[in-house]
Order: sequence, then C-alpha cells, then structure tokens
Amino acid sequence: MTHPTAPEPAARQEIDTSVPHSARIWNYWLGGKDNYPVDEEAGDAYTAVFPGIVTIARSSRAFLRRSVTYLVAEAGVRQFLDVGTGLPTADNTHEVAQRVAPECRIVHVDNDPMVLTHARALLHSTPEGATDYVDADVRDPDRVLAAAARTLDLTRPTALVLSNILGHIADFDQARSIVTRLMDALPSGSHLCVNDGSRGVDPVFEQAQDAYNESGAAPYHLRTVEQITAFFDGLDLVAPGVVSVPHWRPDPDSAPAEPVAEHGGLARKP
Repeated sequence: MTHPTAPEPAARQEIDTSVPHSARIWNYWLGGKDNYPVDEEAGDAYTAVFPGIVTIARSSRAFLRRSVTYLVAEAGVRQFLDVGTGLPTADNTHEVAQRVAPECRIVHVDNDPMVLTHARALLHSTPEGATDYVDADVRDPDRVLAAAARTLDLTRPTALVLSNILGHIADFDQARSIVTRLMDALPSGSHLCVNDGSRGVDPVFEQAQDAYNESGAAPYHLRTVEQITAFFDGLDLVAPGVVSVPHWRPDPDSAPAEPVAEHGGLARKP
C-alpha cells in the first residue's frame, strides 16, 4: 500500500461548507453520510424538479462496478487510473477490481479537499495489490500521469476510468484533448471507460441541471450521446457500445431497466 500524494501548497484549500459541492451532493444521493446541510438542500432542490437523479446516480455506480468487473475478469486488466474518483462509497474501483484479482493496482485521482480527507478509505488494499490517492486536477493530465507512474507501470495495459468527471470541463474540445493526452500515454491493450450525463434524452433532467449550474455549485455540463461517443474515437468499442448505463452489460439476473439520461461505454486501445 502506498500513501496519498500530498497536494502542492498552492493547491491546498479549506473545505467550504457554505457552498454545495457536486461530490458531496452525489454522495448524498447515493445514501452516504459525507455531506453537509447545504449539500442536502441542493440535492433536495434538484430532486424536487427531477426525482430521477437518484436513479441516475445509482445506475452510474452500478455501471462502474460492471465495467471494472469486465475489465479485470474478461479483459485481463490489472491496473486502473480512476480520475475524478469522488467521495468513497460502496464498490469503489479498487474494491471491485481487487475482489476479482487481488493483485490489481489502482490510483485514484481527485482535487476535492474533502476527498483528500477521506483518502485513507481509498487506500485499503489487498497485500498482493496496491492503491494510491493523488491530489490533482483532470485539467492537468501531465501531473496526473507523473503521479500515477509512482504506483502504476504505464508501459503495461491500464484502464483509464472517467466517471462523471468530463462534464465538469465546460469546453468539449478541451475535454476531448484531455482524454487524448491521457490515452496517448497508455500502451496498446489499455482501455477507456467513460460515463456522463447525457443531453437530448430527458428535458426535465436538463432543466434541473441548468438550475443546478446556476446555484453557485461547480457546474456540470450535459453532453449529447454523439459527444460522449466521440471520446472513444480511435479506440475499439466493446459491445454494446455507448448506451444508457443500465443497458451496458446488465446483470443477467436483474430485471430489465428503463434507460436513463446517462450514457457510457468502454473501449480498447488497439
């Protein structure tokens, strides 16, 4: 087990409990306890307009579990770079991966000071594997890669996980360039896993998200399914491609799920 990579002095910041924060609101919707009244108020205001956000949050977490399980059990991946990890909840990437293959090595990346305070929970590892937490911003992919290389061998196939993080990048071209920079640093046989809220599916969701973006919280930008699919350009999509997340390789014993306004997919670098 390794230790969390300390943030640069300039990157250190106090936890602001006066403004709602997306990671804490997401934690609230998932039933977690790592949030404040301001987050509950923002979360409740959101669900008053669009109750389906709780289903989206939980569908996203289930997609992460299924995609990581596929990567380990079927694709043979043993290294994960999870950027935009968020607050620890059930079935974090390292827990899912090491449950299948204890030797997996995982680096979690986030730049939220509250996530940093909970980094210890992200560092529980099997003796055979390793986990690390890196305090870094997805907008600085070179720093992310340099820090990840202290735990991962980036000459070996690695899965890059970007779950509900790219929507925080307002400019779509910038978001694509970040994905490209990160994937360019990984060898053939690596995988990209992306899921994000989707526009053009549910107008009520879009109304709620637009109101949230005006609330003072860090905005999150919904993208069209075509834009989400474009993150995988140059890669080989794994069936069934980019779909509403409940429809991506659902558990065989689960009841058929209705689509939600969140799309995701998984692809292999040739």
